[in-house]
Amino acid sequence: MFNRFVKFFLTCLVGTVVDTVILWVCAHYIFHGNWVGEMLISPLISFECAVVTNFAFSYYFVWRDRITRIHSKRSLLRHFLGYNGSCVAGFIVKMAFLLMIKVIFDSYLFEIDVVYCNLLALCFSGIFNFLMSDQVIFRKRKPKKVVTSNDK
Repeated sequence: MFNRFVKFFLTCLVGTVVDTVILWVCAHYIFHGNWVGEMLISPLISFECAVVTNFAFSYYFVWRDRITRIHSKRSLLRHFLGYNGSCVAGFIVKMAFLLMIKVIFDSYLFEIDVVYCNLLALCFSGIFNFLMSDQVIFRKRKPKKVVTSNDK
């Protein structure tokens, strides 16, 4: 479990870099000055880019031993849809923490950039994403019992 968590953590670092760079570009150059663009649309765009990156690493690196030996298009699509669904739930967790952190810092401490709020929020959603991947998306499957003529 520890080795898998380390691989997952490294994958998340790559996803975090993708997420942060795309969020920074969107928030500072594309949607700058537009609250909805900076606080909602930019994180959504960066999130989906990070999901695709993280899924590729997860499917072929972190959880490959839990995937059927044959990497079919159906298997890839089924896992991606489940992974994307769990990441959407993780995104909701991330956005809740991002907005909460932004409001708390801006109201009580000092104004903080959305990129820093996003990095803090990713810490909370990362734990959620690991548990979903380990227990739901790429869970260990019980081997199918093969019925032989002696079992009848």
